[in-house]
Amino acid sequence: MIRAENQFELTFPAKSENEGFARQCVAMFLSRLDPTVGELADLRTAVSEAVTNCVVHAYKGMEEGKVYINVRIFENRRVVIRIKDTGCGMADPEKCKTPLYSTDQSGERGGMGFTIMESFTDKMKVKTAVGKGTMVQLEKKLS
Repeated sequence: MIRAENQFELTFPAKSENEGFARQCVAMFLSRLDPTVGELADLRTAVSEAVTNCVVHAYKGMEEGKVYINVRIFENRRVVIRIKDTGCGMADPEKCKTPLYSTDQSGERGGMGFTIMESFTDKMKVKTAVGKGTMVQLEKKLS
């Protein structure tokens, strides 16, 4: 197993007002690598989408939960970010990746979160189990 050169973890309540804080923490941690403005914007956007999914979908109808973020930096400037919740999970994550698909029946959500995360990173993985939660892993190699 390859060991990370540096990493940090962050845990916070799944509240919408914490999304910006999480995005900024990740950006500040990665700033020591001097990424391009575009790379940083891409990762901030992907993290924002993942955290928003946790806040909006994971704990719907449940008591307030937590969002867990782990950011690791590997050699060759490879960044791996994991955003996890212990909420409701997804029965069909592949269907949830379909552009414009949303579990939110109100029509307020556009169903583009996973599409955005995939387009702004080199690789995205989703692990989920109904009743146990979801983990989204985002990977990007910085120039």
